[in-house]
Amino acid sequence: MTGKMQFIGLTFLICTLLLGGCNSLRRGLKAKSPQVDEVKRTPAEKNKAKLLKTIDRKFENPQAHFELGQLYQTDGLWTQAENEYNIALSFDPVHREAQAARVKVLLDSGDKAKANLLIDIYMGQASSSAMGSLRLALAFQKQGLDEHALACYQQALRLAPNSAKINRQIGYYYLSRNNKVQA
Repeated sequence: MTGKMQFIGLTFLICTLLLGGCNSLRRGLKAKSPQVDEVKRTPAEKNKAKLLKTIDRKFENPQAHFELGQLYQTDGLWTQAENEYNIALSFDPVHREAQAARVKVLLDSGDKAKANLLIDIYMGQASSSAMGSLRLALAFQKQGLDEHALACYQQALRLAPNSAKINRQIGYYYLSRNNKVQA
């Protein structure tokens, strides 16, 4: 009888440890360290998720599409970046930053002919407004397309030669190029 009682007692002890002990051990581990299945995301991934959520809520947001395109462009995903810029431009056809970024992405991907065609189109669109030309120049400069930025600055200057804002900005442009004589 004692052997049978010992067997039942031992079985009861093992069942108690298995059912109760494992859960308390797991709770203790959770409190001490982060979960294993929790993945750390980079700031760019968090920003991308935030932008995708913003676009999901309001697809017609050109700024969100532009910013998502910038993230894709940084990652070297030129096709996706150009697609986002196209969407941004479909909702805001004069989104100068998206225009300049689209040109930059085309140049980076090697499609120089299409980029040059778009430069002519965008400069033509801005040719009736000094401020439009100035905004396009600033966008080109931000993308590192200095040759096109200068052409837009000169176009803006031809449209409004007495504009202090345009003259100041073209002076800043020349100073950034270390051309103190032109500035």
